[in-house]
Amino acid sequence: MSERLVVIGGDAAGMSAASQARRLKGRQELEIVAFERGHFSSYSACGIPYWVGGDVASRGELIARSPEEHRARGIGLRTRTEVTEIDVPGQRVLARDLEAGTETWTGFDKLVIATGARPRRPEVPGIDAPPEGAPPGVHGVQTLDDGQALLDSLAGTEGRRAVVVGAGYIGVEMAEALLNRGYAVTVLNRGEQPMATLDPDMGRLVHRAMDGLGIRTVGSAAVTKILTGAGGRVRAVATDADEYPADVVVLGTGVVPETSLARAAGLPLGAHGGLLTDPAMRVRGQENVWAGGDCVEVLDLVSGRERYVPLGTHANKQGQVIGANVGGDYATFPGVVGTAVSKVCDLEIARTGLREKDAREVGLRFVTVTVESTSRAGYYPGAAPMTVKMLAERRTGRLLGVQIVGREGAAKRVDVAAVALTARMTVEQVAALDLGYAPPFSPVWDPVLIAARKAVAAVRAAG
Repeated sequence: MSERLVVIGGDAAGMSAASQARRLKGRQELEIVAFERGHFSSYSACGIPYWVGGDVASRGELIARSPEEHRARGIGLRTRTEVTEIDVPGQRVLARDLEAGTETWTGFDKLVIATGARPRRPEVPGIDAPPEGAPPGVHGVQTLDDGQALLDSLAGTEGRRAVVVGAGYIGVEMAEALLNRGYAVTVLNRGEQPMATLDPDMGRLVHRAMDGLGIRTVGSAAVTKILTGAGGRVRAVATDADEYPADVVVLGTGVVPETSLARAAGLPLGAHGGLLTDPAMRVRGQENVWAGGDCVEVLDLVSGRERYVPLGTHANKQGQVIGANVGGDYATFPGVVGTAVSKVCDLEIARTGLREKDAREVGLRFVTVTVESTSRAGYYPGAAPMTVKMLAERRTGRLLGVQIVGREGAAKRVDVAAVALTARMTVEQVAALDLGYAPPFSPVWDPVLIAARKAVAAVRAAG
C-alpha cells in the first residue's frame, strides 16, 4: 500500500527531502505532494543580490530545478498554494490555492515542514507587515518574487538614491548590488558597526571599507518611520536623528524562522523561534513529522547549545537527511560551527565559531588575538591585506572561533578553521597544520597559522 509524503515548502530543504525520498522509494511505494506558495522551486536565494546587482544575468540561472522538472520526476509540486493549517493528530494539512481562492485538506502519512524564514520588518509607521502592504519602493529580499519586484521597482524609478535598512549579510550584499546599479547608497544600521555576526572591532574594518567604497554607512541609526510622497511612494527613511532621502528602500534586517504554522499546531519551538528536531531531523516528540532549513534551530558544535543559522548549505544537507530517513535509509545532521562568508565589492568577510559575546554567554574563559597579514607572499604581485582574529579557550587552548576581513583570497581561508572547530582542535594543533604554500597563494606562514601561533602564546601567558 502506497504512503503519502507531504512537503510544505518548495525550496532547498523541502525539495531536497522530496527528491532524496523519491530516489529511494518508487512511485508505487510513496506518493509525494509538495506545496509552495510562490511561483518558483529549488532556487538559490543567496544569489538574489548578485542577480539584482547584474553579476548574474537572469533569474533562470538561480533555479536549480523548475516545478515542471520536479513533476516529471514524480513529485506532485503545487505552486501558488499556501498551507494554512497543520492538523498533526488528524495527519492532514489545509492548503489554499492562491489563484482560485479554494481550500482543500490533504492527508499525509509523513510530513516535512520546510517553511523557511521571513524577513524581519521594523515595526515602524510606513511599513505594514504584509509585503504587499508596504509603500511602493520598499522591498524585502527573501524570494525570487521579491527579487523580481525589486528589479521592476528599480526599472520604474527615476531617482538614484537607495537606503538599505540593516547591515548584516543581506544588507551589505544589497548595498553592493545597488551601488553596481548606479545608486547612491546609504546603509542604516541599528548597531554601532555593520556585520553583527562579527565582533565590533572586526565590524569596524568592514565599516571603514564600505565608506571607502562610497557606501555611506550610519551606525546606531534605529529607523523610526518610512516617509512617503506623491502617489504614496517612498521618499525618505527617518531615524531618531535624521532623515535620509530615498527613491528605493531595501530591508536587510535579517530573518526569523517562519514557524507560525508549527506554533499553531503545538510543535516544539526553541528560544529563537525555530522548530526543534533530533539528529535525524525528526521534530521532537513526533514519529512522522520532520523539519529542515531556515525554520529549524540546530546544534552549535562549539558551544553545545541550539542556535539559529539560516543558510542554504544547511538546508540542502538537512533535506538530504530527511529524505534518506523518509525513504527508509538512515542519516543524521550532526550540527554546525557557524561558518559564513560574504563580500561587499572587493572586501571579503568570513567567520566561523564563536564571537566574544557568544563565548561569554556560555561561560567560556578565552583569549583573543588579532593579526595583520597578506593573502600572498608580500613580494608577489597582487598581495592584499588581511586581518584575522582568533578566539581560544583559556585553559585548554581549544579553538573557539575565527573571523577574517580582507581582500581577494581572504574569505575561504575560514574553511581551515571550520574543519579545526569541527575536530575540536587546539590552537597548538592548528599552528602545526601542513597547509599548502607557494608565493602566489600564501605567505610562508599562512595568516590562519600566524594567528594560531599568536594564540598559543596568549594561552600560555594566561596560564
